[in-house]
Amino acid sequence: MDSSIFLFILPYFFACTLAATSPTILLNSSEPTSWLNNNSIDMNVNSTDGSKVRAILSRTRSLGFVSGFYCTGNCTSYYFGIAVVGGGNPAMVWSANPDNPVTENANLTLTREGGLVLQNLDGSTVWSTGTAGISVAGMNLTELGNLVLFNETGAVVWQSFDYPTDTLLAGQRLYEDQRLVSGLYYATVTISGLTAFTLVGNGTGSQMYYQLKPEPNTTDQSSQRGRCPIITQIEVNNSDNAELQTRGFLENMGSNRSKLPLDLSVEYVRLNSDGSLKLYRHEPATRANETVDMVTKDLGVCQHPRQCGDFGFCNEGRCGCPKGVKGFKWKNDRCSRTTQLCQAPSDKADLVEMKNVSYFNFIDPNAAASNITDLESCKEACRNNCSCEAAFYRYDKNNQSNGLCYIPSKVLSVREGEIPNYNFTSTAYIKVEKPAPKNQNRLIEIIAGSGSAVLLIFCLSILIFWKKFSKTITEDVEEYMRQVPGMPVMFTHEQLRVATRDFKERLGSGGFGSVFKGVLPDGTEIAVKRLYKVGHAVREFVAEVETIGSIHHFNLVRLVGFSADKYCLLVYEYMSNGSLDQWIFHRDQKHFLDWETRKKIIHQIAKGLAYLHEECRQRIIHLDIKPQNILLDANFNAKISDFGLSKLVDRDNSQVQITLRGTPGYIAPECGHSNITIKVDIYSFGIVLLEIITGRRNLDGTRSESSKHLLSLMQKKAREDQLLDIVENLNEEMPENREEMLRMIRIAAWCLQNNPTKRPLMSTVVKVLEGVMEVDPSISYDFIHAMGSASVGSGNVSGTAQASVLSNPMQASVLSNPR
Repeated sequence: MDSSIFLFILPYFFACTLAATSPTILLNSSEPTSWLNNNSIDMNVNSTDGSKVRAILSRTRSLGFVSGFYCTGNCTSYYFGIAVVGGGNPAMVWSANPDNPVTENANLTLTREGGLVLQNLDGSTVWSTGTAGISVAGMNLTELGNLVLFNETGAVVWQSFDYPTDTLLAGQRLYEDQRLVSGLYYATVTISGLTAFTLVGNGTGSQMYYQLKPEPNTTDQSSQRGRCPIITQIEVNNSDNAELQTRGFLENMGSNRSKLPLDLSVEYVRLNSDGSLKLYRHEPATRANETVDMVTKDLGVCQHPRQCGDFGFCNEGRCGCPKGVKGFKWKNDRCSRTTQLCQAPSDKADLVEMKNVSYFNFIDPNAAASNITDLESCKEACRNNCSCEAAFYRYDKNNQSNGLCYIPSKVLSVREGEIPNYNFTSTAYIKVEKPAPKNQNRLIEIIAGSGSAVLLIFCLSILIFWKKFSKTITEDVEEYMRQVPGMPVMFTHEQLRVATRDFKERLGSGGFGSVFKGVLPDGTEIAVKRLYKVGHAVREFVAEVETIGSIHHFNLVRLVGFSADKYCLLVYEYMSNGSLDQWIFHRDQKHFLDWETRKKIIHQIAKGLAYLHEECRQRIIHLDIKPQNILLDANFNAKISDFGLSKLVDRDNSQVQITLRGTPGYIAPECGHSNITIKVDIYSFGIVLLEIITGRRNLDGTRSESSKHLLSLMQKKAREDQLLDIVENLNEEMPENREEMLRMIRIAAWCLQNNPTKRPLMSTVVKVLEGVMEVDPSISYDFIHAMGSASVGSGNVSGTAQASVLSNPMQASVLSNPR
């Protein structure tokens, strides 16, 4: 960054007062300067939203910046940062700890060798400037709202302007490798302009929804035609670097700018949690003024990517499903598909044309499907892509023969009508399933109208009352049931008997049945689970079809089909490397997994659980996460299996009432109660994560008394600060991966916290594994369930049964064990 901005940071600061509300604080000795977050530093501000500011540095009279602790509402949590005071309610424009608020009596310390360090009441470090070992002479809050640490010569050693959060102040620069981040959105600057994106695919991808391109500076405001402020200072230093200088950006606000000079007002750009990118202005003795929402003013409300939810169609701010298109339902103010497309081959799919609609990321040329410029190729590409839900074909209004094909990885809100100020139009081609033949009888129409829920009940009825129904089910009904949209393939018993060579090659067995290997006529390898008893097995069969039959994710084992005309048969994709327990508990070289493979498996399990918990229409609690239920394909990709105990939870419910379920050793301690949440899966994941890292079973009766309980051993080693002692059989990889292993163990401990509310969401775990977030520094290693955890929360598990579990771990299988 150009250091000329900070030429005013000169040694004259040493003449400044040391009062708590001055703009500068000097360190005249090696003694630290500390501030407790309490009412002794409360600043008297007028607010209507309950905001409080506790000032440490202040550069304000009637209007200006304050650095200190900030809260709003009931003020149970606080943020250290920089706020605008005056001109309405206080507004935070930079925060050191936006994702990790502190409590009353948290402590901020400034030292000569450590810089700024923020600690919570319990002494845990929440944030620091990361300047340990760099000499610091003091800190200053500049007139532009920049918090600066400087050395004895006045040179800047750290500044808040280098670490933007969700806001850009006048005079602040945003570089190409920096982002404004807020919820599911981020904005950055490229050589093309200020650009906003929304995250999709569990945060692994993004789609552009707004771009403000630089235009030549001009004093002729009439030429701007009411458009948003023009970026005049995107400076391109070379082909790989661009920056946005915000003062120039804000000074070109056209007719929206008042006549007050900049030094009598405070202006900034903020990316809000709803994705809006807004300009704000504070003026003395007035409320904060939201000047303009750049996205809405420039392109209209329907340009927002989530205005109407996934696949919602937006028309002048009003939302709905695609008009006249079957397979969609409007419910709870959102549009959702009522069919699943990936079960249908391309010849079973239709594309419904909707003219004069547009998708928000048309502005991103990189989003277009590569090398597809003609309409028919675009449509064919969507038909042949199982995950394609819609294709958008954009073409110039004057030339419709060639255009650009867009096939989004995930379809968010779609706009009806053209985007203003753009000389193109577009058509959407929405994928739907072909309608059933018209010559189906009345019974078929009833089944079709009732959907997949009736199919499940019907399937269960076939199983229990086979003899009664066998005379009345016609061949055409069975054929139709095989084609019910969204459901797995319905096989006959004879088809699966042939595929498995009369159930010859057994892959595993359990209490309610066995698993066999098979091959379909097209050469696809399958694993067939045969449940041959009623009662619990029937309930598991229905739960498995209902749960996994309607969801699709790379890290969940795919249910290919089922059969209910003799036995309950579940047909899965074949996982050639079997279950995870076969690979992590063996010390021989044949079954050894290297560190990178273990990390990949952990990441993929986390992503699969995050999908179940947070991305499905109904939350799915698996209730039996363990290594035996994690399967590995030929490339050691991990997939979660066995949904026989799973529970569906409506999104408006946070917990569900159940009887005790799961496998001893992996059951969360709160499962002794009837009401449980998704946090029970997170506890089980923590156990599995520990087992993968350490190569040890969490309960192992073959070991000595002092080491057979893995949690107890980890608790002991945590007190001794020797956590890596619990890792086995990784000596060759230990030196270069030491820090990563410690971090993984801490993630596991976070998932195993006694209080379920202290455990992270799986989406948070994924972000931590990807390095986007850090592990909670306040986690505890004092587990109430460390000793004898097989029986904690497990009802009346007898000592004999527990001993059996410890000495005889469950047998592994290629497709987990049918219980």
